[in-house]
Amino acid sequence: MNIILLTGGISAEREVSLASSRSLLKALRERNHNVTVIDPVYGSDQPTEEEIFQKQISTNYPEPEILKQIVQTTNRKIFECVNSKLFDNVDIVFIGLHGKFGEDGVIQSLLEMRGVKYTGSGFVASALCLDKHYSKILFRYNKILTPDWITFDKSILDEPETAFTKSENEIGYPFVIKPNDEGSTVGLTLVKEKISTEDFLNAINTAFSYSEKVMIEKFISGRELTCTIVGSETFPIIEIKPKSGFYDYEHKYTKGMTEYICPAEIDEQVAREINKVSMIAHTTMGCRVYSRIDFILTDDGNPYCLEINTLPGMTETSLVPKSARAKGIEFPELLETIINLSLEK
Repeated sequence: MNIILLTGGISAEREVSLASSRSLLKALRERNHNVTVIDPVYGSDQPTEEEIFQKQISTNYPEPEILKQIVQTTNRKIFECVNSKLFDNVDIVFIGLHGKFGEDGVIQSLLEMRGVKYTGSGFVASALCLDKHYSKILFRYNKILTPDWITFDKSILDEPETAFTKSENEIGYPFVIKPNDEGSTVGLTLVKEKISTEDFLNAINTAFSYSEKVMIEKFISGRELTCTIVGSETFPIIEIKPKSGFYDYEHKYTKGMTEYICPAEIDEQVAREINKVSMIAHTTMGCRVYSRIDFILTDDGNPYCLEINTLPGMTETSLVPKSARAKGIEFPELLETIINLSLEK
């Protein structure tokens, strides 16, 4: 099968995408597919695979200034890339992108306009799931537990004290300040106890560096769990246990800083409830093929749904492949399943 592997991109998760795609490429070629690696930031004039993959993932996400430089010089190149001859005679595009222009429905829209099949959810579901605010509205509408939240656009920077007071009164400590449409805890600040207006403004500005909208979300203490869906099945639940602090960017992408337990050692009834809620969330948002749904399980057994990942990390040691392996499905076979389900949608 002729497959394009889309990697890199312009989001703060660019390095994560490249890490996922190295594993994707190896596994797809093990299945004897003809795979062409494309990073859309280069337009129609693509470098070699070695040049694309030369950067290793770091323990810190990119600074906003670096991202702005990438965006300013590459937006047009992405359109140029998809509209080029590179996408002629391709059977399917395996999307290895993450974040903006990857998970937000933009690249999916371009591929649909080009008439090219691609892996994963469509553009509407992708856009809804990356936008945490709208995701949580739909969670609440469908009676899915999710932490309380409020959102602000950049107009609050004219009156930061008003936003600060609203956050303290309506959400209360502890809370999380984060971009509304980024993943991998990019731009996130955990506020455990009362802070000054100045510190609040600094955290807000950090989040605004990565998004036009910021979310203040109630921090729920408990066990961090994640549930994978492939097709119409839920896979074994994983518990994520960072060895210190919380599960931030560094803990996600630094080997040995986090322990993963699969299947999670939780009550069978709780597991059934998480599987049920995961499937409701997946179908409610219109997700297709596969997704990963993240939860916090409180001490009294309530699972709070945090978000849906429509293009979760896909290195061989990422959460979705770990869950598949616990079900007896090896990584190359998992990718083959994703491809076949995507061709059918």
